[in-house]
Amino acid sequence: MKQILPSVSFDDLSKLDLRIGTIIRAEYFAEAKKPAIKLWIDFGSLGIKKSSAQITHRYSPEMLVNRHVVAVINFPPKQIANFISECFVLGAINQQNEVVLLHPEFTAVNGGEVK
Repeated sequence: MKQILPSVSFDDLSKLDLRIGTIIRAEYFAEAKKPAIKLWIDFGSLGIKKSSAQITHRYSPEMLVNRHVVAVINFPPKQIANFISECFVLGAINQQNEVVLLHPEFTAVNGGEVK
């Protein structure tokens, strides 16, 4: 079992820009070292950002389009193979060790802040 990580301050947490977005496009990422899906996520007035997510055990690209997700949008861009990932989509690990995407319970505005 993993241990709890060291405490962080509220100031540390407030540095993360967590937003709601809608996946508008998804496709398998054949060039990635580990199985992944490329995502294009609409964050409203903040624009469309791309992400690479290792979620192929639980999701197919067809299942993801129009799905709301929670993402960190202020990490620096990261190149993964021939793709630039611009945000980090959040998920939780289930009992089968699969990533399950986090999403709002009710409809939220694209680009809306997570508080």
